Amino acid sequence: MTEPSDPEDRHEDPAADPPLRRLGLTTFTIAGRHAPGLFVVGWLATLLGAGFIGIVAFGITGLAGGVLFVVGLLLASVGLVLLGGSQTVERRAAGEAYAGPSPVLVFLAVLSISRLTGFVVGLPLSLIGPSIPVPVGDLIAEILQAGVFLGVVALVVVGPGALTWAEMGLSRWSAEAGRALLGGAVLAGPIILVTSVVGYIAVQIVGVAPASPLPPTGTTLGLALHLAAGAVIAPVAEEVLFRGFALSAWRKSGGATRAIVLSSVFFVLGHVLFVGGDSFRDSAALAFVGGIVRVPVAFALGWLYVRTGSLWAPIGLHAAFNGILIILGELTVAH
Repeated sequence: MTEPSDPEDRHEDPAADPPLRRLGLTTFTIAGRHAPGLFVVGWLATLLGAGFIGIVAFGITGLAGGVLFVVGLLLASVGLVLLGGSQTVERRAAGEAYAGPSPVLVFLAVLSISRLTGFVVGLPLSLIGPSIPVPVGDLIAEILQAGVFLGVVALVVVGPGALTWAEMGLSRWSAEAGRALLGGAVLAGPIILVTSVVGYIAVQIVGVAPASPLPPTGTTLGLALHLAAGAVIAPVAEEVLFRGFALSAWRKSGGATRAIVLSSVFFVLGHVLFVGGDSFRDSAALAFVGGIVRVPVAFALGWLYVRTGSLWAPIGLHAAFNGILIILGELTVAH
C-alpha cells in the first residue's frame, strides 16, 4: 500500500491532538501559561525599570537621577532575563525547533546589563580615573562587556538547554579549530579592502568620519593592550553573542539567509547604538558611517559561520580584521 501523494488526499485524524499554541510575550494573559509567575514579574520589572530610566531621561540629575537610573537598569535587567525564561518555557512546551529566548530580548538584556555594569564599576573607577591610562581603561571596559555577553548567553540560553556551546559552534580547541581560525583570518584582507571602499564612499556622502573605538596611542604598551581588547577579547564575546547564539537561534526558526541578515543587523546596531555627536545631525551621520562600514564584515562573518559550522572561523576573521585595523592606526600615528 502506498501513501497518497496529493495533500488533498490526506485527511486529518479527528482524534489527533490539536497543535499546541505558544503564548507569546505580547499575549497579555496568564491563562494557559506554563510559567505565569515569570511572565507577570518579568513584565512588571521591565516596565518599572523602563519607567525609571525614562524619568531620568526627562531631566532628573544629581544623586536622585543617578539612583533612579541604577534602579531602573537593575529592574529592567532582571525583568528581561525573567521574560527570557518565560519565552523558553512556552516555546519548549509548544515543541518549537528553537526553544529559547528571542535574540532581540537577549540583545536588550545585554544592553541593559552592560550599562548597569559599566555604571556600577565605572563609578568607583572614576574616583581614580586620572591615574588610569586610557588603554588600560579600554581593556577593562572590554573585559566587562565580554563578561556580560558570555554571562547572559550562559544564563538564559545554555543554562536552560536552549542551545549548547557545541551547537553554537564553539568546540574544544583542536587542530581542526586552529585551521578554522586561520582560514577565517585569511579573509580579513579582502574584507578590509571592501570596507575601505564602502567607508570612503560613506564619508564623501555625509562629510564626517567616526573615530576608532580604540584610538591609537603611539606607544607599544597601548598597542599591546588594544590588541588584547580588540583582537582577542571582543571577537570571542561578540561572535558567541551575534553568530553562535543569535544566528543559530534564527536559523532554527527561519533559515540561514534570514538568520545571517538579522544577526548582521543587530551586530551593526550594537556598534552604533550609543554613537554621539555635537548635534542630532552629527550623531546620525556618524552612526550612518559607523554602521555602513560594518555591513561587509557582518555579512562575511555570518556567511563564514554558516559555511563552516564552526565559531572559530568567524572568530579568526573578526580577530584579524580588528587587529590589522588597530596596527594600521598605530602606524599612521607613528608616521
